[in-house]
Amino acid sequence: QVQLVESGGGLVQAGGSLRLSCAASGSIFSIDAMGWYRQAPGKQRGLVASITRGGSANYVESVKGRFTISSDNAKNTVVLQMNSLKPEDTSVYYCNAIGVRTSRSSSFRSDYWGQGTQVTVSS
Repeated sequence: QVQLVESGGGLVQAGGSLRLSCAASGSIFSIDAMGWYRQAPGKQRGLVASITRGGSANYVESVKGRFTISSDNAKNTVVLQMNSLKPEDTSVYYCNAIGVRTSRSSSFRSDYWGQGTQVTVSS
């Protein structure tokens, strides 16, 4: 079984910074990509940023220039550095692991989610 554990959420004033971390553990052979999604009350969950195993990063337009995603393939971790935070960034942030293979002998892939971490930005 594969588990994703997030950390680093909290309360910060507008203009401040937070760093979210996510570690995937369990029987993992490889992960195709990892990412962060967020969901505010009454809204759908949406992509914030993602990064492939090869290091290609993708960001939603609203966070470009403020957020940076990075990963460590050997440790199966992903970090989201969030700077210049705005009240509209307030959400529950979820870590996502995409295309997880649990063995070398199988090409079967699954996706996994973390439990979510609250980020609150006060004005």
